[in-house]
Amino acid sequence: MRLESQDDLSAAYTPGVARPCEVIAQDPSAAWDLTWKGRTVAVVSDGSAVLGLGDIGPVASLPVMEGKAALFREFAGVDAVPIVLDTKDPDEIISIVRAIAPTFGGINLEDISAPRCFQIEEALADIGIPVLHDDQHGTAIVLLAAVINSTKALETTLGQLSVVISGAGAAGRAIARMLTCTGQSEHCIPVKSLLVCDSKGILAPGRERMNASKDEIAQVTNPDGRSGSLQDALEGANVFIGVSRGDLLVADDIRLMGKDPIVLAMANPIPEIHPDAAFAGGAAIVGTGRSDYPNQVNNVLAFPGLFRGALEARARCFTESMKFAAIQAIADCVIDPTPKRILPSPFDRSVAKKVADRVAEAARDAGVCYGD
Repeated sequence: MRLESQDDLSAAYTPGVARPCEVIAQDPSAAWDLTWKGRTVAVVSDGSAVLGLGDIGPVASLPVMEGKAALFREFAGVDAVPIVLDTKDPDEIISIVRAIAPTFGGINLEDISAPRCFQIEEALADIGIPVLHDDQHGTAIVLLAAVINSTKALETTLGQLSVVISGAGAAGRAIARMLTCTGQSEHCIPVKSLLVCDSKGILAPGRERMNASKDEIAQVTNPDGRSGSLQDALEGANVFIGVSRGDLLVADDIRLMGKDPIVLAMANPIPEIHPDAAFAGGAAIVGTGRSDYPNQVNNVLAFPGLFRGALEARARCFTESMKFAAIQAIADCVIDPTPKRILPSPFDRSVAKKVADRVAEAARDAGVCYGD
């Protein structure tokens, strides 16, 4: 409201503001209607894992968080507040987010390095508002939508795919869990087989130089205990998913894969393999994280609608069913997928609304909303 008169001031501040305070004191859920809580998300980061830039610290990461806030507003009509924290201590971050949670309707964790991001997100699952580490789940959601539509374009199914992931960090872990249906909902269909590689090669139980997160991934992938390099993993595979670093592969590496391979190389700004090289190696479908090539796998297709849906439903948390609802909503935005179009455009303004509607419905069905 505009403040142009004494009456305006008395309504917006004293004494008028006392009335909503009294109502909320009696019924805290009223804050969703009477304050910005029902439409506002905090974008929280410590600047330790900024895409393409690495550990640049909180102040240098602030422009990224401001950009994220602009995307929330532009694509979903959600207000977002960038908050950068001058600490990398997981316990401190958890404590700070818990303390500011009453102000917001959701928390978007951003650019926090692995494995600390896993501990932080898991510890905040019970704060009463939805918390999402977008580098994990936003990436995984859009990637899974891309894979689903790739199978439609090539007339195959998820259950027939042998998949290789390069990258065992935040995004790689979330994608692996979804592709193997680890802890997932009944809507999940696992792929035929999955291998995950880091810079030392294929993850396998008992392999040397593995942290707890990588060991967790190894426990749900690679059932045959295979070892070797990324190139060894690619032999006969149907899908390559890159969430690691640029220029890892050449055309000959794609030739190791099975018939009509799907290559989703998402490292930014330089993908694991250039699209031209992937096609030269025989790829049937190629996607990247870049905006100057077709099939951009971009988180902006997921997080605005995810949070808008959660806010509209007044969800207390994000469930796996809500994430899978977002995957299906994004996939369904492309009516007839083709190798050149497996995802909607990031500028398709209808995507966030469709995702939000499905996510809100899934939240209500799961019984995780205030008022249920």
